[in-house]
Amino acid sequence: MRECPPDKVQVAREILDYLSRQPHAEDTLEGIMQDRLPEGATSKQTTLIKEVAADLVTQGLLDKVKKEDRTVYRVRSRT
Repeated sequence: MRECPPDKVQVAREILDYLSRQPHAEDTLEGIMQDRLPEGATSKQTTLIKEVAADLVTQGLLDKVKKEDRTVYRVRSRT
């Protein structure tokens, strides 16, 4: 696994925690950002969340699933 800057590690933990709170939890990228970022978030913060979510998918920790007209993220099932 490649090294991540500390802020990326913290954001990754928070996203995984957010999506792990209940069984079968899933959310859109926009929903994750709404939970994670304060109102008026900067484009840098938004970009960071997108990058971390993509990294978590690449690492096999999140699934990115197309549902109707939206894409949702969820913690990858360990089964």
